[in-house]
Amino acid sequence: MKIPGLFERALKWAGASALALAAAALLVWLHADSTTAGIVFLVLVVFAATQAGMRLSFYVAALCALCFDYFFLPPFRTLYLAGAEQWVAMACFLASCLIVGRVAERARRESREAEQRQADVERLYALSQEMMLCEDADQLIRELPRFIDRVFSLNGVILYVCDQEQFYASVAEIPASVRASMMATAVGMNPTLTSFGGYVTMTLSLGLRAVGALSWQPDALSREVATAVSAQVAIAVARAVATEATARMEAAREGERLRSALIDSLTHELRTPLTSIRAAATTLHETGEALDAAGRRDLAAIIDEEASRLSLLIGEAVEMAEIDAKVVQVHLEPHHPRVLLDQAVEGLSKALASHRISIANESLGEPGQEKPAWFDPHLLGRVLSHLLENAAAYSPPGSRIGLSCRRVGDRLEFSVEDNGPGIDAVDLPLIFEKFYRGRRGSKSRKGSGMGLAISRAILSAHGGGIEVTSTPGNGALFRFWVPLIEKEPGGKTK
Repeated sequence: MKIPGLFERALKWAGASALALAAAALLVWLHADSTTAGIVFLVLVVFAATQAGMRLSFYVAALCALCFDYFFLPPFRTLYLAGAEQWVAMACFLASCLIVGRVAERARRESREAEQRQADVERLYALSQEMMLCEDADQLIRELPRFIDRVFSLNGVILYVCDQEQFYASVAEIPASVRASMMATAVGMNPTLTSFGGYVTMTLSLGLRAVGALSWQPDALSREVATAVSAQVAIAVARAVATEATARMEAAREGERLRSALIDSLTHELRTPLTSIRAAATTLHETGEALDAAGRRDLAAIIDEEASRLSLLIGEAVEMAEIDAKVVQVHLEPHHPRVLLDQAVEGLSKALASHRISIANESLGEPGQEKPAWFDPHLLGRVLSHLLENAAAYSPPGSRIGLSCRRVGDRLEFSVEDNGPGIDAVDLPLIFEKFYRGRRGSKSRKGSGMGLAISRAILSAHGGGIEVTSTPGNGALFRFWVPLIEKEPGGKTK
């Protein structure tokens, strides 16, 4: 239980009185002379000044002076001073007590201030460490009030950021009066400490610009510490605001770059099939009767092929728009992985006609015998279609394209392997980026460069992923996976 302040002070004064009287009794019992007694009493005064302050040291000095006069200056056992020598001794004793007491009190005060400065420096260092360890500037702003509250043992800290017009606090509720006071303080750029609603408020300024305001309770920070804390917080706030502004600019630039790339890519890719369709249609219109049946069939085939290509490009653009709008939804249903592979090959029979297709039976079994898994066959079918189209386009006619599917731990893993020219090492980290086609692809094949980016986004929405391994000249192996779910999400086994 904490002793009340008044009772504690009374105990100190009583203890000092008892100590002085006990010292006097001991000196009398030892028959000490006046010199020894003066030194002992002087030590008591110094001790009182260093431990309890100036007032108690004056009281101890007065009490020791009375004991010194009564017991050790003639005539003894009286408070009367017989001659000039005794008056000089008493005056010197009192002067020594006063001087030594003041010196000891000053040393005590300076020591206390030094300890306080050291504690403040340690707290400021701890705060700076907390701020440095937080790498996310936005998170730092949100956590700053709690950092300051904890480091300086306060009862509440509130931060107002001007550019965001946002308050952050270590307390659950911010009084409306304090909100208004902080906003007015920030606008007025008043760097001095002001008190309102139990909180002390200080403007956060960087140069001549106010970045916010900081309030705390109780008023336990010195002006120097408050200024140092405010300077650190102002720098952190300015950094967070600058980082946010930079991020917005980068996002805007990236969005503009992607839009430009999309427009350029689609403009180029759409113009090519449209030009071919228009040329074939014009030829049929103008010279259709002069052409033989074979010529008309060739032109019709060109129109059909380029129209299919145009439809594919538009479909990819729509897919990418859906992914960017985050409207892709996964609909799980029980399906046989082997059947999914067969359906993907059948759907691209025309593109794969000149290749040898092999489907591995590892851990699958024959169609109808394998155990079904829960996944979205439509989404995974789109991924397989993109990969098979790439494999057919980049591998030579007659080469083998291998497909496989297996259960690996908690994943359902698919792979597509071709015997094409492979992928250069410099292109491997970038082939899943939007519109990136690589050095080989940009020269040897027409396309938008969106297929692999679409595949990765679909798998990410499905909770899976995709990777590729390739050695130039030895083909490429694409491996993708989704979570292996063998029970209905509701819990029933199918």
